[in-house]
Amino acid sequence: MMKIAGTAAGAAAVGATVTAAPASAAGAAFAHPGLLHTKADLDRMAAKVKAGTAPYEAGFARLTANRHSQTNWTANPQATVYRGAGSPQNYATLYNDIHAAYQNALRWHVTGDTAHADTAVAICNAWSAKLTSLQGSADRFLAAGLYGYQFANAAELVRDHDDFDLARFQKMMRDVFAPLSEDFLKNHNGAVVSNYWANWDLTAMACVLAVGILCDDRAKVDTAVSYFKHGDGMGSIKNAIPVVHSDGLAEWVEAGRDQGHALLGVGLMGTFCEMAWNQGIDLYGYDDSRFFKGAQYVAKWSLGGDVPYTANTRKKGAINGWSGTETASDAAGVDPNMVRPIWAMIANHYTKRKGLSASYLTRIAAKAAPEGGGGDYGPNSGGYDQLGFGTLAYTRDRSAKPEDAASPAASAASGSDADTASGSDSGSGAASAQQSPSPTPQGGRDGDLAATGSSDVPAWTAATGITALAGGLLLLRRRGRAGRDAQ
Repeated sequence: MMKIAGTAAGAAAVGATVTAAPASAAGAAFAHPGLLHTKADLDRMAAKVKAGTAPYEAGFARLTANRHSQTNWTANPQATVYRGAGSPQNYATLYNDIHAAYQNALRWHVTGDTAHADTAVAICNAWSAKLTSLQGSADRFLAAGLYGYQFANAAELVRDHDDFDLARFQKMMRDVFAPLSEDFLKNHNGAVVSNYWANWDLTAMACVLAVGILCDDRAKVDTAVSYFKHGDGMGSIKNAIPVVHSDGLAEWVEAGRDQGHALLGVGLMGTFCEMAWNQGIDLYGYDDSRFFKGAQYVAKWSLGGDVPYTANTRKKGAINGWSGTETASDAAGVDPNMVRPIWAMIANHYTKRKGLSASYLTRIAAKAAPEGGGGDYGPNSGGYDQLGFGTLAYTRDRSAKPEDAASPAASAASGSDADTASGSDSGSGAASAQQSPSPTPQGGRDGDLAATGSSDVPAWTAATGITALAGGLLLLRRRGRAGRDAQ
């Protein structure tokens, strides 16, 4: 199923966390609404749906057909939410209510029907009046991360509604969700930093960023952005995407785990980049558009194409406790029919905002359209990991001058990060990616890699217990095995 493609070589440094300059301009106001959707985005959706414009109309039909988007939804808040084996798990109650709040809020903005706004507000108020704790196994960190960023997005859409208790909701986010996510990024549940796969970090990063924007907390925003760039865990961009190839593709580390988790990771990083973009922080273009290259890689692989994978070994276990290692020298097969609603947002940024050629992103986004949301991709938690509805929310017209496209709040943050590689936070990274060769389409849970030598092939150093393996470039070939649930 696999074939050897080459030999890994080179070196990369793993080590201390780098303290970066603030990602956003000191004192600059936050844009609201300013998480996954801006006012311009919401106005565009409303106008396009009213005009019956494709594909917005089909995307909106997916929203209206979803049972969570109905005005008869009644919240079922809990004082304590549990997630994880060994606990009285009730977290499905939380994520179902969150998706109902988000979907109703989105319908309100598109149609102007205040009954949907009232439903979304009632859900948010009910939970902020009752929820005091997230408990369970290590999975409680996943609950905090995933449902934290999602709930913040639902609230952001109704933050100016007269009946919404914004202050109480912000307190819940600061006291219940954010502390778990912040603690995970700092301590990783008492485990060695490489123990948890990239998705664990990415959920926590998304939560901290979303809560920071919702609560106008610049320290949280800067913490999340700094971790994206320089974090020690596997969710920082150079650890999640450790190998960049000259053909314009960059390896996604969880391709060595399975397809479902790789797709989740791309969706989470895209979500993180979109929320940052709407506050004037260009992480889509960071480090010569590294995320673009990683997303193209996962898109090509998920379409059944051959992509390289560099073998690696990571250290696992608790600090001063049990320890072991796991080698990802093979990679999961792919099911080209596996669909997650993650691609419209990413493809539209790179092809419409920035004007790049992105054949794999374009193809996989078209294949997934029109995208649905929570409840449309299975009954288990993995079907609720993304808010979805990207065809409606992120389809956009090509910018008149895409190379100059700037985020809505760009003036608040432009050029403020002094350590940005090649100035890519200001968009030059995206331009560079545009000049690199475009790949040709083919047929049909758990260290910091800062490049010091060849950025194309990493070595994993003993600082985090990850060791280099030679000769590990493998071409992933489709096996037709369905991916597992996203957690």
